[in-house]
Amino acid sequence: MKQNRELPVLHGDRVSVRMGEYEDIPSIIKFYTDNKVHLAPFEPKRSPKFYSEYFWQNELINRKNDFLADNSLKMFVFSNSTSEVIGVINFNQIIKGAFFATYLGYSLDENMQGKGYMSESLQLAIDYVFNYLKLHRIMANYMPTNQKSAGVLKGLGFTVEGYARDYLLINGRWEDHILTSLTNQQWEMS
Repeated sequence: MKQNRELPVLHGDRVSVRMGEYEDIPSIIKFYTDNKVHLAPFEPKRSPKFYSEYFWQNELINRKNDFLADNSLKMFVFSNSTSEVIGVINFNQIIKGAFFATYLGYSLDENMQGKGYMSESLQLAIDYVFNYLKLHRIMANYMPTNQKSAGVLKGLGFTVEGYARDYLLINGRWEDHILTSLTNQQWEMS
């Protein structure tokens, strides 16, 4: 485990992207509670404990350990004007070896959509993953009905690579997904 690695703190014009800290727990819970109905069609079913302080105390520790072990990077998007959580960006299943890749998942507060916040946040995060984690490939998949997500990914340069039937269990149902990826054209072995 790389204990000396610094936790990323990424600053944009309107957002900051970083891992959660203990003092962020109320804002994290508020984000997920306020957006429960909005996010339900796009995420796995959540148990009631997911919305508890106890869950997030443990979850934030696990996320830090997973990052230090090169397994994942799970961050929150904070509004620079309010310091509140307005989104989530997760790089899951970081794989090195001959792959140097990860899976990207993200969500944004319902009231912040259509204003460019997610594109700004993802660009910061992608730059970090490519330049500091030295990954070569990011894969992001979306449900065919989620045209907002399709637009964000296209705008960031992701390329459609395929279609997967019954790909993920989302809100209790197996959902098809469009498969996309973005590769790091400046990748070099570190």
